[in-house]
Amino acid sequence: MVSQACTSELLFSGSDWNFAKLSRVYEEIESLGLEELGLDIYPVQMEVISSEQMLDAYSSLGMPLMYRHWSFGKRFLYDELLYRKGARGLAYEMVINSNPCIVYLMEENTMALQALVTAHAALGHNHFFKNNHLFRQWTDAGGILSYLDFAKSYIARCEERHGVTPVEAILDSAHALMEQGVFRYRRPPKLSSEQQREGLHERLEYEERSFNDLWRTLPPSPGKSKQDATDQILAERKKSLKLPEENLLYFLEKNSLVLEPWQREIIRIVRIIAQYFYPQRQTQVMNEGCATFVHYTLMNTLFDRCRISEGAMLEMLRNHSNVIFQPAYDDPRYSGINPYALGLDMMQDIRRISTAPTAEDRDWFPDIAGRGDWRDTLLDAWANHRDESFVRQYLSPALIRKWRLFMLADNADEPHYEVASIHNERGYAKIRSALAQSYDVGASRPDIQVIDVDLLGDRRLRLQHTVKNGLMLEGGSRDATLRHIRNLWGYEVSMVAVDAETGAMLGERSTKEV
Repeated sequence: MVSQACTSELLFSGSDWNFAKLSRVYEEIESLGLEELGLDIYPVQMEVISSEQMLDAYSSLGMPLMYRHWSFGKRFLYDELLYRKGARGLAYEMVINSNPCIVYLMEENTMALQALVTAHAALGHNHFFKNNHLFRQWTDAGGILSYLDFAKSYIARCEERHGVTPVEAILDSAHALMEQGVFRYRRPPKLSSEQQREGLHERLEYEERSFNDLWRTLPPSPGKSKQDATDQILAERKKSLKLPEENLLYFLEKNSLVLEPWQREIIRIVRIIAQYFYPQRQTQVMNEGCATFVHYTLMNTLFDRCRISEGAMLEMLRNHSNVIFQPAYDDPRYSGINPYALGLDMMQDIRRISTAPTAEDRDWFPDIAGRGDWRDTLLDAWANHRDESFVRQYLSPALIRKWRLFMLADNADEPHYEVASIHNERGYAKIRSALAQSYDVGASRPDIQVIDVDLLGDRRLRLQHTVKNGLMLEGGSRDATLRHIRNLWGYEVSMVAVDAETGAMLGERSTKEV
């Protein structure tokens, strides 16, 4: 039923949807999002798909275009089996970071649910994709679809020319190394040929100005040993190869002596796709929190303006509650902190601090407490933070108490856990720092880098794993990784484990042993 005070025309009635209703609801939601929240979005392309098509999108990393690989079919069969048995549901929507932004809606959704997920994906995720600095820095939303089309057709041509088995072998090894196939830091742009000539000219002029023939007459230094000469050769070799190198796929693509041009291009395709998804791993709390905050805010505004009925609003709230549900730690459904729930709570807390702060809030957040400009604060946070920095800067003591967070000290030598931080000023800071650290992808991902290779000698590729907190690599996955690297390198590969704090060598493993 609709309140008697409402005189505005409802956007829709009933649970059935059609494209006219979808278009009308999207126009209303878009106008509201741009005006009320100041969102900035890509043009939107909405597509209604079946459950079969959603399962297909699941299997191919959520992309509308993807090359063929056996792992995608395996994933499709696995997800389909769980879905048909009722062990797993499907997402209400899926959104692609592209320009235009592609939003997939499930045809089984009711009209109320279509409105909710439209606000969630077409406005919330869309704004985050377009404005967050990580996506702006690492992804090309305007070019990703055309690149995937090229990748699909290129790998298909490779299969026709070279056979399915050789192509699959390259893809298997490249897929296995995708986690180690990204750049974590932006590299300086490559100099143009004109800039290189200018640099060479400046170096020659400097050498001419500083040249002194007397240096030639000096005797060689008696202290220079054979080891010093070896170290100098090693340093020059590392400089020429730009070592150490964290991106294994990039190094193999550029320097492997056994790969053919078509194989290098396939590695490059996998590497570019891995880099495209890298920002999403760092912003799950913020991305889902932004989308959830946007849909919750817009749906409530539409209801307050009598544009949706009470029945539709109740259905939306039920689905919203399912999305942000956080099981307790001892619940069988618990799998960690729900990013939807934490993200939404933090963003609503920022709104509370900006409009109705407590004395504690003024102490912890003097820059935003009581200023009332919560929209600007959120827009700035969505644009300039990732999960780790967002939690580190904006998690409040009030929210720590609400979530009942505390920190445990886990000492392997002790039979029991120790509660290291509780709800006091020092404890709040430590809990916030520990939670933020848990979202740092760089801290959780193994730090494996190429440190040396003698291209004129035995051509052995030497890797180094920097061990943090004593966490060594699991033996089976480590050996499998070394085998995949050797497949792409063509020669022996070894990896040494080094303690991050002391620099002490903790062990070494080579492909001769696996």
